[in-house]
Amino acid sequence: MSTSASLPSADSSTVPKSVRWVLLGVMLAMLLSMLDNMVVGTAMPTIVGDLGGIEHMSWVVTAYTLVTAVTTPVWGKFGDLYGRKPLYLASIAVFVVGSALCGAAQSMTGLIVFRALQGVGAGGIGAGAFALIAALVPPRERGRYQGMTASVMAIGTIGGPLLGGFITGHWDWRWAFYINLPLGLLALVWLWRMLHVPARRIKVKVDWAGIALLTVSIGAIVLAATWAGTTYPWGSWQILALAAAAVTGLALFIRTEKRADEPLLPLSVFTGHRNYPLAVAMILAAGVVMFGAGLYLPLFQQTVQGASAANSGLLMLPMMIPVVIVSTLAGKVMSATGKYKIFPVLGTGFLTLGLALLATMDSGTSRLSTGLCMVLVGIGLGFTLQMAGTIAQNSVATRDMGAAMSSVNLFRTLGGSLGVAVFGSLFTRAVAAHPSDVGGAAAVTDGTHQIFLTGAVLCALAFVAAVCVVEVALKKAGPPQTADRPENNRATTAS
Repeated sequence: MSTSASLPSADSSTVPKSVRWVLLGVMLAMLLSMLDNMVVGTAMPTIVGDLGGIEHMSWVVTAYTLVTAVTTPVWGKFGDLYGRKPLYLASIAVFVVGSALCGAAQSMTGLIVFRALQGVGAGGIGAGAFALIAALVPPRERGRYQGMTASVMAIGTIGGPLLGGFITGHWDWRWAFYINLPLGLLALVWLWRMLHVPARRIKVKVDWAGIALLTVSIGAIVLAATWAGTTYPWGSWQILALAAAAVTGLALFIRTEKRADEPLLPLSVFTGHRNYPLAVAMILAAGVVMFGAGLYLPLFQQTVQGASAANSGLLMLPMMIPVVIVSTLAGKVMSATGKYKIFPVLGTGFLTLGLALLATMDSGTSRLSTGLCMVLVGIGLGFTLQMAGTIAQNSVATRDMGAAMSSVNLFRTLGGSLGVAVFGSLFTRAVAAHPSDVGGAAAVTDGTHQIFLTGAVLCALAFVAAVCVVEVALKKAGPPQTADRPENNRATTAS
């Protein structure tokens, strides 16, 4: 194989002057994939009423999340190999086509299949967004744009249920999918015209064995997390078989990656600098908290505190508004000073405190007290999520950025899946312990106590990880601190 110049870095000469406008298109695509599940969840009763197939209803969500998780690392690696812009545009196109087919579905089986196609596109959108930010913006400057990402997360969490309720109440449920078409096409055209990043094409044998093994492993993990404690007991042969498949698949995957010429997920991203696995641990914990709190806080507020279910999205405002504000301020401070370690330390500390206080809630806890605890959790998420992503970006080689950031997104997704599964099991046990009060205040209070106490312990471990982070100075321009691996030269082109 021939050797030529490697991919140009994201320095001052390659960062677009209108980077905020470019990133707005990236964030619009990211918002589509985040909104989708929330909107569809709200519309599901109407969808089932029209299409039937209530026994398969859970697969409408499972098919999407499963395929998203499985395809995320594949999109990320292909972006490293063949160029991030074409792969990102392709993922948006797949998502739009999947949305159109979902809206036209005539049966529950068809809807599930088309949701899986949507998930393929969503995997690429999630994998490409953070890699594109890393390609467009120098490490020292990335903090200035953290508020945009945090805003997308907040809008997706809060706006999804509200939009879903509006669509099902005023329009046909099919518009829960059709609404993605104009927004997706806008993002597609926007980025096609405005996004300019160095292009590369590497002649290399694709790691198909790694792709297959990781697909099996992730699929087994997500299915086990989705079914355990609900569809099947934790100790059932189905769950144990999935666990065995996951462990065996991961062991074979690691063995394969060590031998591959161009591995799907270079193991060096985990061993090259200790900051990367530490950042992944923080992101995993934050993913568990975000999904768990988003699911069970509104349940507590509605069941115990008498809040209206119609405003379920608004119930999350005390948590999500601080995420946007704190993330933006922390990003500006990081860009100005180049210092960042203090933020994940503070963030995981706030998360631990906020969840510990939420674990003390009972039937006498006021909405104001709950809201104040949610503010602490929001501050913690704002300090942790985006900063942990920046630490991960700054710890890997530029040529592995797509694979590394898709792994970060993968662990965030897995954290949410595992969190929902474990929390669901804890909640189910709590409800079973109150047979005379099933679904009532006592059962919900007991369940949320166990959930948030478990979350606090997990965040305490994440706090230890944050303390162990080594603060490496961020460059004002250029690639992340780790240099490209010289031993893996491949034929490349840049434009």
